[in-house]
Amino acid sequence: MLYPIKFIPRLKERLWGGTELLSRVKQGKGAKIDPKKSYGECWDLSAVEGDESVVANGYLKRNNIEEIIEVYMGSLIGEKNYDRYGLTFPLLIKSLECNDTLSVQVHPDDELAAERHNSYGKTEMWYIASCREGAAIYIGFKNRNITREEYLSAVNEDRLPEIMNRVEVKAGDVFFIPAGTIHALGSGVNVIEIQQTSDITYRIYDWNRTDEQGVARELHTALAVDAIDFASDAASCHKHYTLQTNRAVSMVDCPYFTTNIISLEGKTTFDYASLDSFVLYICAEGEADIKVGDTTEHITPYELVMIPAEADVVTLSGEAKLLEVYIK
Repeated sequence: MLYPIKFIPRLKERLWGGTELLSRVKQGKGAKIDPKKSYGECWDLSAVEGDESVVANGYLKRNNIEEIIEVYMGSLIGEKNYDRYGLTFPLLIKSLECNDTLSVQVHPDDELAAERHNSYGKTEMWYIASCREGAAIYIGFKNRNITREEYLSAVNEDRLPEIMNRVEVKAGDVFFIPAGTIHALGSGVNVIEIQQTSDITYRIYDWNRTDEQGVARELHTALAVDAIDFASDAASCHKHYTLQTNRAVSMVDCPYFTTNIISLEGKTTFDYASLDSFVLYICAEGEADIKVGDTTEHITPYELVMIPAEADVVTLSGEAKLLEVYIK
């Protein structure tokens, strides 16, 4: 029987990053780390070509995600998921440390991404794990009836932030960002991001930032305009929920993933016998032990464990907030 699987995280250097993520990845695990650099993203589970996650524990150690799907197929990820996605794990899980505001960007949907990039689109969600007081994100337009021409005028006149929604955030907030919705994370925000397996991003605005050589990053204005959903209802992107002890509470439910939150206190069990999918547990706060059969794995904040689809019963114990992710 398969067991709870952990993966080696991969750090990504980013202009807007910091140093907190360095503690997530230790030297000697195949990661090239320079403590003098800023790391903004940690890819906790990835099937993106060239960045496939590698198993960190058990007898599958040192195999990557594609290799173990090839061997265990539906037993690992679920029969319907295997039929639909094949050897490509369908989700990309990241944690982000934002010491500066990210660029304003948009992602294409499945149809446009397939046409332009032979890729899946990118619908995603953010869980605000922690943030500074007064920290904010940008999401959608203030005017729900904005036209393509009004948007282009704002871009050309360097006033895009003026027409976007700025939303102050707090720890525990959840935002669902369908493909086509413009968005940007703000400074002082630490986020768990769950998204489709895609690395297609159209950068629209970068706050007139330059690198150490004075060079601005590339913008994708022409590509982005056809990807934007100008009718996107930004207000509905902010998802609200009420925690319930030892119960899975829905936060986001969409065709690409379902994400619930579990407020774990003590010990409880979950039965997944009727669910034809892998389950990911991502620790947002506290610590927990996750047991399948005779194997137990311990997770701490931002760590991730994959429960194989063939597992029927999972026992959780500890004091933690866990994100529970699967595909219906």
